[in-house]
Amino acid sequence: MAIATGRELRDGELAIFGVGLSMLAGYFARENHAPSLRSFTEGGVFGATPVGGLPWGIECTRISSNATAFTGAIDALGCLVASGRCDVGIVGAAQVDKFGNVNTTGIWGEKLPKNTFPPPKTRLNGSGGANDIACGCKRFVIMAAHERKRFVERVDYISSPGFLDGKGARERYGFIGGGPSAIVTTLGILRPNPETCEFEISGWFSFSSPEEIRKYTGWVIRLGAEAALIPDPSPRELAILRKIDITGALRKS
Repeated sequence: MAIATGRELRDGELAIFGVGLSMLAGYFARENHAPSLRSFTEGGVFGATPVGGLPWGIECTRISSNATAFTGAIDALGCLVASGRCDVGIVGAAQVDKFGNVNTTGIWGEKLPKNTFPPPKTRLNGSGGANDIACGCKRFVIMAAHERKRFVERVDYISSPGFLDGKGARERYGFIGGGPSAIVTTLGILRPNPETCEFEISGWFSFSSPEEIRKYTGWVIRLGAEAALIPDPSPRELAILRKIDITGALRKS
């Protein structure tokens, strides 16, 4: 997932990502094919290179000690992201639906009357900076474990907007960002259909298949026009990934 997500990032872009897999993907991209990728966190740490392994938080001394700039969330989210200057962001999801809407707020597990939200059965951690990223970045990539309970027809709650109810919805609400460009999962990659904005199968990993992706998706998912097998990580890509995650923290998690 980290390598597949990293391949989505381009040289010279301004990118925002959080800790964990998203940061691993970002720094992998910079080492592998995008040396001029400019990174920052929602906490305002800009242009850092991790020291002694990946950081534990968005302002950890492993990235703040050699940052180009150390400001704050108002500069990161309120200026760079909200103004549309940020090219790409990476977010996670507890639930994601066919239009790329992300839920990290709570799981209700039942259809509720419109605008009615009793306490959820499971309370999640909330959106953090993901809502800002989803609204303001020129595009964003979602990373999620591919399970049927996560990939649902419609999320219980929209914490971070994708394409809402389809093509044109983001424009109606005035979002400056372009929306989700890909969902990278444990089974493959989904991309939005250009006409409907509904996510389709773009590719699958060598250990998976379109049939398996369909099995673990809660909507009738179509095969994209150019869907294909995703190339396996090369020995060089794996070496770079392990160099970045020098402590092995993510491999152990």
